[in-house]
Amino acid sequence: MGVLTNKVERDELKPGDHIYTYRAVFAYSHHGVFVGGCKVVHFKPEQSPSSSSSSVASSSSVSNLNDTSEAPCPTYPDCGFKQPKSGVVLSCLDCFLKKGSLYRFDYGVSSSMFLTRLRGGTCTTAASDPLQTVIHRAMHLLQNGFGNYDVFQNNCEDFALYCKTGLLILDKNGVGRSGQASSVLGAPLAALLSSPLTLLIPNPVGVATVTAGMYCMSRYATDIGVRSDVIKVPVEDLSLNLGIKTLK
Repeated sequence: MGVLTNKVERDELKPGDHIYTYRAVFAYSHHGVFVGGCKVVHFKPEQSPSSSSSSVASSSSVSNLNDTSEAPCPTYPDCGFKQPKSGVVLSCLDCFLKKGSLYRFDYGVSSSMFLTRLRGGTCTTAASDPLQTVIHRAMHLLQNGFGNYDVFQNNCEDFALYCKTGLLILDKNGVGRSGQASSVLGAPLAALLSSPLTLLIPNPVGVATVTAGMYCMSRYATDIGVRSDVIKVPVEDLSLNLGIKTLK
């Protein structure tokens, strides 16, 4: 368990693990659930062939996450399988990683360990459900979808977190479960809240320390393991809670 990342080797993986890899020189991470057999179920923006170039450009500027157009896999015929109008995809591990390194998301970490992580999207204080339950959720969502992709409220990390915990957030107007999204929102907030302290703390190092502390606490406050606005939702009832129709 590292402070920055949780790099693992392929032979260390277990079916049901929440894994991730970094894209664009560590600018962001892409998450999924390893289901065994060198396969990963993950969630990414759905790109409609009829979408206008302007809407695609707008979408990609907001969510630079997860390329939606990929070359066919030369190794596994079922790699890239997805239901129509769904962003949940089955990929082989190689295609998921795209030559990036492999990391495993940590569950059930202590509050102190969570606060030492310098970036979000690597761990949670919430406990994982049994691995077979995790796999069942991922495969069910592969067939039924996970709603509309949203970079702040319903992204790839949110998908993996739900598969691992079964937890949904009641407040649909706030930040989602993703630690990565809360980091993006938390850093400017911490800087804003600490800016008046520059008048009281003339030392730049002191201001930076306070800002960093506020940033870590803002991430901690949005972690699904400590939030009070989360509920456990069976995957069979998920479509009702997301307000979507099943794909069957």
